[in-house]
Amino acid sequence: MITSIELVIFDCDGVLVDSERLAVPLHVAIGAELGWPLTEAEVVEKFIGRSLVSTGEQIAARVGPALAELWLERFEQLHRTTIDAELIPVDGVVEALDTLMLRSCIASGGSHETMRRTLGKTGIYPYFEGRIYSASEVARGKPAPDLFLYAAQQMGVHPSACIVVEDSRYGVEAARAAGMRALGYAGGLTPATWLEGPKTTVFDDMRDLPALLAQV
Repeated sequence: MITSIELVIFDCDGVLVDSERLAVPLHVAIGAELGWPLTEAEVVEKFIGRSLVSTGEQIAARVGPALAELWLERFEQLHRTTIDAELIPVDGVVEALDTLMLRSCIASGGSHETMRRTLGKTGIYPYFEGRIYSASEVARGKPAPDLFLYAAQQMGVHPSACIVVEDSRYGVEAARAAGMRALGYAGGLTPATWLEGPKTTVFDDMRDLPALLAQV
């Protein structure tokens, strides 16, 4: 028996705020300077959807802990400046949120501080205030299911009654591991083929989200 959806769990970066298009070139530039040349496609594959801790671990394994710390410090500074100047909502997501009838929350690999900044800058914060969860609150980030299970628990909803809106391979994998259905947003940087899999519907226009939720 298929359980009715009671809760929509949104990722943040790349789903609500169009921050990944800003972040990826920064990692490319910093990597070229600090000894790990990466293409934008490689940054998407290795970092997008991962927590900051996981990203730092990957960088440290390649260039060492000291340079990894410098990398993340430099990224944070540049990212903050770029967000303040250029960040916008994901195309169509505000229209989708305005018509969303189901309960919702955010579960993201980003820190609370960063999300307050990005969601505040784009005007999305009021849609989710008091219902925002970060990977910093759980033991393991995506693709482990911990964060989505934690969000469902905090919201008082069984995992089988949750659906996750994600734009990364690691995010949809985490949703499946949590026993949740997923909507994989392929309108950003992640190829649609990376999102495909069991219990997952792939789409590329956020304006279609309300209709997709009505169908599950």
